[in-house]
Amino acid sequence: MEDVLSVYTRPYDPRVPQVCLDETSTQLLRDVRDPLPLALAQSVRVDTEYARGGVVNCCMVCEPLAGRRWVTVTERRTKRDWAHQIKTLVDEHYPEAERIVLVQDNLNTHTPAALYEAFAPEEAKRLTDKIEWHFTPKHGSWLNMAEIELSALGRQCLDRRLPDAATVASEVAAWVARRNSASAAIDWRFTTDDARIKLKRLYPSLQT
Repeated sequence: MEDVLSVYTRPYDPRVPQVCLDETSTQLLRDVRDPLPLALAQSVRVDTEYARGGVVNCCMVCEPLAGRRWVTVTERRTKRDWAHQIKTLVDEHYPEAERIVLVQDNLNTHTPAALYEAFAPEEAKRLTDKIEWHFTPKHGSWLNMAEIELSALGRQCLDRRLPDAATVASEVAAWVARRNSASAAIDWRFTTDDARIKLKRLYPSLQT
């Protein structure tokens, strides 16, 4: 926890961007009957019955200090999918960066070893060396600022029936463009000193 919090105190440096990554699944839901159209002083009326169409994964990458984020919609949430997200992060989003400081949860698919399962050893080593790895502790995913962005995405975009992956990708892209245009940076205020006070019960008790 304190390792992640210390990362968040670093000043903005475009050569060494601080990036947070997190993933969430969203269920695809289709209308069984066409909604009734808008009427004067009345919103669209939707039947309570719906059909499930599976799930898709939304991978959120955000740079909190710059107020930028990217979301990729994938059919699965495997090690290979995550590995390709890291390659995109390094080669497309931050090709000029000297090093990328990456904060993410400790999911078993989020490991440098996954890069070696997806790419040749030379490529995996190149990507691994470009990343400075920081993992949130177990039960500490709230320390990942990408989770804040996913919460906003869920409330503002995904909290309705979306029938297929293409619709999800289109709606998410529109949300990302609007949020990035507003340069919505995250003002993180929870510090190590706060943690040592508010989460005192988690620290060892020392007898003096």
